[in-house]
Amino acid sequence: MKCVRYLSLIVLALAVVTASVWSQTDTASKPAKKKKGAAAEAAQPAVTAAEVQALRDALAAQQKQIEQLSEQLQQSRQAWQQTQAAVANAATKADTAQTTATDQQQTVVALKSDVADLKTNVANTALTLQDTQKTVRDELESPLAIHFRGVTITPGGFLAAETVRRSRALAADVNTPFNSVTMPGASQSTMSEFFGSGRQSRISMLAEGKLKAATLTGYVEADFLSAGITSNSNQSNSYSLRQRQAWGQAAFDDGWSFTGGQMWSLLTETRHGEDNRSEAIPLTIDAAYQVGFSWARQYGIRLTKNFGNRVWFGVAMENSQATLTAHGNAANFLVGSAGAGGGAYNSGVTTCSTTSSGVTTCTPAASYSFNPAPDVIAKVAFEPGFGHYEIFGVYSRFRDRVFPCVEFTNPACPSTLTAASADLAYNSSKDGGGFGANARWTFAKHLDFGLHGFGGSGVGRYGSGGLSDTTVNGDGTLHLLRGLQGMASLEWHGPKLDIYLYPGAEYAARSISYDPIAGKDVGYGSPTFSNSGCLTEAPPLAGNGFTPGGYASGCTADTRVLVEGTAGFWYRFYQGPKGRFQFGAQYSYVTRNAWSGNGGEPHGIDGMVFTSFRYYLP
Repeated sequence: MKCVRYLSLIVLALAVVTASVWSQTDTASKPAKKKKGAAAEAAQPAVTAAEVQALRDALAAQQKQIEQLSEQLQQSRQAWQQTQAAVANAATKADTAQTTATDQQQTVVALKSDVADLKTNVANTALTLQDTQKTVRDELESPLAIHFRGVTITPGGFLAAETVRRSRALAADVNTPFNSVTMPGASQSTMSEFFGSGRQSRISMLAEGKLKAATLTGYVEADFLSAGITSNSNQSNSYSLRQRQAWGQAAFDDGWSFTGGQMWSLLTETRHGEDNRSEAIPLTIDAAYQVGFSWARQYGIRLTKNFGNRVWFGVAMENSQATLTAHGNAANFLVGSAGAGGGAYNSGVTTCSTTSSGVTTCTPAASYSFNPAPDVIAKVAFEPGFGHYEIFGVYSRFRDRVFPCVEFTNPACPSTLTAASADLAYNSSKDGGGFGANARWTFAKHLDFGLHGFGGSGVGRYGSGGLSDTTVNGDGTLHLLRGLQGMASLEWHGPKLDIYLYPGAEYAARSISYDPIAGKDVGYGSPTFSNSGCLTEAPPLAGNGFTPGGYASGCTADTRVLVEGTAGFWYRFYQGPKGRFQFGAQYSYVTRNAWSGNGGEPHGIDGMVFTSFRYYLP
């Protein structure tokens, strides 16, 4: 508006100036009227000059005013340009402000989202903190493991209250001596027995330490099912602590592991690979497990290799031992001796008898063979994706010392001998062992089915039945008994209930050797051995009432086959961070079939019911 006003003034000034100029021009151009007289003529020039001067002055003033107006116009133009620039700048700023406002609005939205996320994170952090505090509190109040100098120590075990009721007495706790099941003629077969026990209660400790490329593990486990010489149930019921396992292991990240100590034998079936502490032990309450189950817990050093959790190979050297059954042999062989007290072996005796001539003979509580070498066991395990499979082999070395001149009429002995002699004595060794296989499958995540088989020569001690490894020929040399062991397992595992069914059997072949000097058969399971008294009861021996009389006449009854069928269950009342409390019951039926002899082919039976309440440490 200011610019328009200046422009109007300029136009008006130009109009005035133009009119004045035109007016002056017209006046000057008109011819002067002639006046009368000389005065008039004389005054005309003077007026005209003044007017001209005034006009000039007016023009000069107008020119100056025009210049001022032009200057004002220029200033107005500059002001208008500045105004335009200001308007443009204002528009730019408005656009910038709009953009900034949009960005700020987006920033506000993002901030709101961040605030919401922050609130959520704070809430989650609070919950996590609460959980962490609870975990720390639980760990402090009831830790699952103890951390000591970089080692994690996990205590374990259970406390047991168990019973067994047998239809035929065996004077045994909750571990059944299957090969001692009596024949019908024994007084024990007419009496049942009941035992209550807490001796299978177990304590254990696992220690683990992690190195850069290996894990170091130590494990110890014990219960009270040992038989110290003075242990009894008369008053204090004090039974010695039994070492079950005590071993150390170095497991390397590349799959190699080395283990040494007392552990389950490598031939014992495992549920995963060849890992220690994954043994597929029957779920029985009976601490002797199941007839047909092959196992041992003994000293061993073991080297295993894991090939991608699909194939495992292991080899072990384990403690050897020989179990022996012989009948009618002369004293022409030596396998070992009873334990020596100073050597920390059991040096006690069970029974002693004295002949009419005053000779006293005592039966040692435990006998130990003189072993020439450790047993060597190799096993390959496979887990191709369905099932677990094992193939294993055992090599054992047996030895005795033979005394051919005990029977001094032996033609190989010096003719001058008139009594038993150690002349020409020598050591005789035999190689034994066998092969076995295990297979286990899981169906529908709950049902496990397994098969086990093992057979060879001199392998009896590796079975739960406790059959003999060897007998003795007439000449004093060892004869290894052929044996077979087999078992099937069916287990159903639920959230609270486990049910199991096991049939199993163990077989020992007969071995017959004729001693020409004594003029009779010796060995194991000979048909000439007397079984005539196996069905006839005899009165107890004179004494204190704790020595049954056995059989009325001879009852050799070497075991041909042991057969057991077992069914049972475990029900867990509680399983959680405070441990596990469960109840179980088991029924087993055992038959012991003997080799036929002079007087028949006897067999013994026993039906057993077990119960168990157990509290497991968490």
